[in-house]
Amino acid sequence: MSESERKVVLVTGSATGVGRACAVKFASMGFDVVVNFPGADEEEAKETVRLVEAEGMTALLSRCDVSRDDEVVAMLAATEKAFGHLDVLVNAAGATAFVKHDDLQGLSEAQWDSILAVNTKGPFFVTRAAVPLLEGRKGAAVVNVSSVAGISGFGSSIAYCASKGALNTMTRSLARALAPKIRVNAVCPGPIDSRWLRQDMSEEEISDRVSTFPIPRLSSPGDIADTVTYLAVGTAMTTGQILVVDGGRTI
Repeated sequence: MSESERKVVLVTGSATGVGRACAVKFASMGFDVVVNFPGADEEEAKETVRLVEAEGMTALLSRCDVSRDDEVVAMLAATEKAFGHLDVLVNAAGATAFVKHDDLQGLSEAQWDSILAVNTKGPFFVTRAAVPLLEGRKGAAVVNVSSVAGISGFGSSIAYCASKGALNTMTRSLARALAPKIRVNAVCPGPIDSRWLRQDMSEEEISDRVSTFPIPRLSSPGDIADTVTYLAVGTAMTTGQILVVDGGRTI
């Protein structure tokens, strides 16, 4: 296969969790992968690289804070230098703070700024920088990893809910702006079995929560990766859609 025929995906926030699951899933499908991390998770990002390479694909390790436009531009320049093109962008980097919704004084201005910067500005900056590499590729796609928090208003903090609601709206705006060359969709997971969740909830609290779901378990990162890959390569006529994956919690 020539270099121009090889598929390439950039997954932001792919050191751990859903981002790592997406990176490995795409590698298993024959994609080379740009593995992005913000700085603190370098060893975990290197493990993602190892897992991608174990699938026989090439990985490019890229340290970049997606909320910094200059760093984003540099990351896409490195992607172009390494691969020459991009087929899929997955915006999976995320930030949150665990603050009860009725504790309005507990959510600081710095937390608001950090959460909105990563969860809302970040996907815009990365998508904007990626467009020149995507638009010449057949079937190019962007998938934003959002959250049911952006639909229900219930989540780790009000700032997190607001950031994901904005991301859902931005997904639709970008789908219109980038059509017909690039499809843009979002996946909205419910609770995911992750270190984020387990640092805030006990096993008993998790069990009580999921017992009310029609499918009574947490989603795994792999469940979300399956949906991301479907939106990226499994459907040619889907754009501007917000797909909920929460075990039926929001029915």
